Amino acid sequence: MTMRVRLIDLGLVSPVRSQTVYHAVGYCLKPGDPGAILLVSSDRPYVSIGYHQEAEKEVDLQYCQAAGLPVVRREVGGGAVYLDSGQVFCQWVFQPDMLPPRVEDRFALYARPIVETYRSLGVEAYYRPVNDIHVSGRKIGGLGAARLGRAEVVVGSLMFTFDKQTMARVVKVSSEKMRDKVYESLQMYMTTLAEQLGYVPAREQVLAAYLDRCRVILGCELVPGELTPEELAMAEELDRRFASEEWLCLKGGLRQTGVKIHADVRIVEAAYKAPGGLVRVTARLHRDRIEDITLSGDFTVVPAAMVAALEQMLRGTEARPEAVLSRLEKAYQGLGLQAPGLSPQDLCQAIMAATGTTGPH
Repeated sequence: MTMRVRLIDLGLVSPVRSQTVYHAVGYCLKPGDPGAILLVSSDRPYVSIGYHQEAEKEVDLQYCQAAGLPVVRREVGGGAVYLDSGQVFCQWVFQPDMLPPRVEDRFALYARPIVETYRSLGVEAYYRPVNDIHVSGRKIGGLGAARLGRAEVVVGSLMFTFDKQTMARVVKVSSEKMRDKVYESLQMYMTTLAEQLGYVPAREQVLAAYLDRCRVILGCELVPGELTPEELAMAEELDRRFASEEWLCLKGGLRQTGVKIHADVRIVEAAYKAPGGLVRVTARLHRDRIEDITLSGDFTVVPAAMVAALEQMLRGTEARPEAVLSRLEKAYQGLGLQAPGLSPQDLCQAIMAATGTTGPH
């Protein structure tokens, strides 16, 4: 017998409803109920933060308030992200036995129809474990999972467009230098259908391709429908909770060092007080290697132009204390630079502070 899955296309809804709707369907799911695929976009821009995050540490709340951007905490993990009508959220709310038991396998299954939809449009996307979808090493979507009531939920999106400039602006960073690095990295490591194709494809065309692939991959019949009165009532109740200051300011338990661009790329920054002055390190890490780095502060290096050479020599180094210290020692010797009160060990400590790793003593 073919499995039946509800298809609920809500079109454009408020920012908070774009998050609460899948929570509501999940909490209302009862034994024996069919699963559901929800399609939804936000009718205006907002910022969503992960369940475990602390809003004031992840997002520039003052800027968001001034810009009229709501900030909404979800019950799914992951990081802070700017969202708008340029994404269609694809939300699976299923019975536990409808999905593989391992979360990693659920992500792989969920990613398949999105990947195949992109490929049908001529975009060579692929699933990048654990929870990303990439095109030539650039992220075109991330995935999240949660258990809501008895329901197993997997969420992601079809990425038509993405405002990288605003994304770089809403995240909480310690300096404008780091913000510039975040924006530069988003340009390098994120992409969209519009960028890949040179135009924004029609929503109906893309969703038709996506749903066709869901039918085949899940072996299901998609039955168009609407939210039930119980689900609507639950969504309205959750709207009030998710929009409350108390919910937004819920203290999270996890914070990752720096700003995550995708699974392989982070922007990190730290200030370190060496005997010779304050050193500020801003770096982009790619697969735990230093891809780009900027050194600034009130230290002294002679000749001054050697700072740029030092930065160049650090690029490509593994972000491990031993590897960084070895590269610094060779750089100091090879460049013949003088840095009073700023030894290779001091500079290594500064770099390791940025990466969240203890440096050599």
